[in-house]
Amino acid sequence: MAGRRVILEPAKVAIRRRITDLFNDAARGERPILRRADALFATDSVAWRVNGDIVTMMIGGVSGLLLQMLHPAVLAGVWDHSDFRSDMHGRLRRTAKFIAVTTYDHAEYGIAAIDRVRGIHDRIGGVLPDGTPYRVSDPTLLAWVHVTEAISFLNAWIRYAEPDMPLADQDRYFAEMAVVAERLGADPVPHDRATAEGLIRSMHPPLRADARTREVAQLVLNQSVGAAMTDAASAVIMQAGVDLLPDWARQMHGLKTPPAPVVRGSARLLARSLGWAYEGSPNHEVWPDEVTVWPRD
Repeated sequence: MAGRRVILEPAKVAIRRRITDLFNDAARGERPILRRADALFATDSVAWRVNGDIVTMMIGGVSGLLLQMLHPAVLAGVWDHSDFRSDMHGRLRRTAKFIAVTTYDHAEYGIAAIDRVRGIHDRIGGVLPDGTPYRVSDPTLLAWVHVTEAISFLNAWIRYAEPDMPLADQDRYFAEMAVVAERLGADPVPHDRATAEGLIRSMHPPLRADARTREVAQLVLNQSVGAAMTDAASAVIMQAGVDLLPDWARQMHGLKTPPAPVVRGSARLLARSLGWAYEGSPNHEVWPDEVTVWPRD
């Protein structure tokens, strides 16, 4: 057994490095995120528990993006002001980075990241194809983006990591994530699961799916997660994200329902494999305030 551990340990290190590179653009000077005791959320928060699982966050992220783009103004913001056609992976990576910084990094860095995103939103707007003007900083629009993202992350966590998660903990997750949404300018912001589900139902009327929606959705679903994962693993993430969608959203997109037993079994296997790779990783340690440099393996 000792010899087997020696052989397997380099594989763990290699996988950790590849996943770390997935969320950080070294060419731009980005650094891996340390889990710090002085973060916006306490170390025993539900946000720390949910937002730290790589596979469930990627699955939830795909599902959340597919939900978000059903709103014409959200889609227009991506269509008009994003390089999604040439850098969809970069867009996904930046979203993951934002979640990591606001959840685990020093509180000052988290607040700075939120304020930076809000400043960008304040400058962006345009006109929908039907002539209706929109602003990305519209509080209702931001509320839609927030609630679909939060419920997707949480649902992925419940499905693949904690199927018996108490409702009280689910409510705590929404209450914690509301801190970020409210600072971004979203309104209304749900503080519990029932309110979140009610908000999503109330925002059904303006939702649409057209040729632009399908083009962006296909770009998302045809993405490779990057060098950190094989094409097969990337396909599992994408299909699990489609499977996580509510039936009404999948129908609006015109997407087939994936074979649940196969997709869910594959996603659970992938989650266990990465969990094995990250066992004992610096990613899972809580570092004191004075630690500012990512520890070397």
